[in-house]
Amino acid sequence: MVNQSDKRVGRRIVLRAGATLAAAGLSRAEAQQRPLIIDSQVHAYAANTPERPWHTVPNWPAHVTGDEMVAAMDKVGVAGAIYISPVSMYQYDASYAVSVQRAHPDRFALVKPVNPDDPAVGDDIAEWKKTPGTVGIRIILTKEAKRAPDDPGIDRICRAAVQHGFPVNVLFWGNLDAGTVLIDRHPDTRFIIDHMGITQPSVPPAPAQPWADLPKVLELAKRRNAVIKITGACTLSKEPYPFPDIWDPLARIFDAWGFDRCLWGTDWTRAFAVVNYEQAVEPFLKTDHLSASERSMLMGGATTKAYGWSPKKV
Repeated sequence: MVNQSDKRVGRRIVLRAGATLAAAGLSRAEAQQRPLIIDSQVHAYAANTPERPWHTVPNWPAHVTGDEMVAAMDKVGVAGAIYISPVSMYQYDASYAVSVQRAHPDRFALVKPVNPDDPAVGDDIAEWKKTPGTVGIRIILTKEAKRAPDDPGIDRICRAAVQHGFPVNVLFWGNLDAGTVLIDRHPDTRFIIDHMGITQPSVPPAPAQPWADLPKVLELAKRRNAVIKITGACTLSKEPYPFPDIWDPLARIFDAWGFDRCLWGTDWTRAFAVVNYEQAVEPFLKTDHLSASERSMLMGGATTKAYGWSPKKV
């Protein structure tokens, strides 16, 4: 016999789930057809104030707080995200990211940029490992960083990442040769390559040859200690929404890397001047270039596998 109290509890759960779906603009039937969506890279931040000043002022909105980021995710049914503390604004201080994760522990996991010039960076990584919700660290190896792949600080970071079980997120767009050397230099380190390794615009239009580095990206797929983020892809389109010209080059990446090593994401808010959040999500949900199983892996499964984290389901 079914206990009446159990029935009431079950009904409350159903009603609560329905309210959440309604807030996200999704019917129950639509939600059942969608995979568990995890955005592999977002940046939230507070306004630029004397109390929490930005290091630099990028061409981003005046603020995209944690609450505002959750609202944007809810609108299009994104269950959770890997929150990368924005180095351009906060450098190596991830305190705002930590406060957002505390407020939304079921929605965000955290990645912190770490400083190769800090002799105690290993201790910093060890402390970060103790912080709830942390899943990785990040380094910058673009040409602008003026740092070699055999930099002693980078070596310290990679060793500490292995010691503490963290993957290393690395941005080396425009500097793929150096990135390849780095990945080969540390075969025991797990690397997560930001933004397909391909330079992306922060304002329109797309570059004249947006996929010029694609052959090098495909060659990188041979490195089994690396996975790749399919983040910001829509910014490389020369056509308007829903950006149909991205699918041929993306198909080559998927074929080379495999869907279980490709992590979809938006790179919101860095990409805001080119596409809004909804425009960065919907093309991947609606395209017929992906099967249901491919979409599920690309838009959530691969990120869970890479970071060992998944948001709690409704």
